[in-house]
Amino acid sequence: MKKNNVRLPDSYKPGEGEAFMSLQQREYFRQKILKWRQEIMHGAAETLSSLKTTMIREADLNDQATMETDLSLELRARDRDRKLLNKIDAALERINEGSYGYCEETGEPIALARLEARPIATLSIEAQERHERKERIFREE
Repeated sequence: MKKNNVRLPDSYKPGEGEAFMSLQQREYFRQKILKWRQEIMHGAAETLSSLKTTMIREADLNDQATMETDLSLELRARDRDRKLLNKIDAALERINEGSYGYCEETGEPIALARLEARPIATLSIEAQERHERKERIFREE
């Protein structure tokens, strides 16, 4: 993945007073997304390590059932993370292409507050709300 030669101060936060998706803003979100990706990968490595060490079967049926339930929950969480990694990689690609931060439906900028809360967002709040309303309508029919 391409890295810009932009140095950000530790206290940098994107602001409305600067050009939308300036080099600094793109670098800020790139670093934020890469950190998130690294945390997910670290969690996956911990799960794998845990699986290797907890494969010993418990003698007590209750303990075994608890362990299997915990394992099932952990594996579901990792599956969600796997799907999230695809979205994270797509967001990094949009940063590289220069399309990051713009609504894929309207082409308008996505609010910085929304990108701060959900850095992989591809729709503006308005477009996301329209999408969710349509989803509810089709689900109810």
